[in-house]
Amino acid sequence: MIRILMVGAGGFAGSICRYIISDMSYKFFSTPYFPYGTLTVNTVGCLLIGLLGGLVETRPIFSPEIQTFIFIGFLGGFTTFSTFGYEIFTFSRQGLFIQAFINLCVHLFLGFGAVWLGFSMSKLI
Repeated sequence: MIRILMVGAGGFAGSICRYIISDMSYKFFSTPYFPYGTLTVNTVGCLLIGLLGGLVETRPIFSPEIQTFIFIGFLGGFTTFSTFGYEIFTFSRQGLFIQAFINLCVHLFLGFGAVWLGFSMSKLI
């Protein structure tokens, strides 16, 4: 039960940070022709998960509960793209390039396909 609460609390904090950082980036970049907020959040999330994942791998700096709070909760609420990037990086680092490429393609294909399907379904309702 404590892990579920840690995920929820982390997700709450990550979502708030996502909103604040995304909003700040749109104010920083004056042209609204590109999703700067999403790009900023996803890039920062990938940087954080890479940095913290590397630290956790080499030193025991976080308890399992804090890891759950940060990696699943906070970064999950902040951006799931960071997890996606980290999983592809992990496959690649292990020499599993085919799995990394398949993971990348399947996520992009299914993700865009699901957006299209959902959008199409919305027109039927």
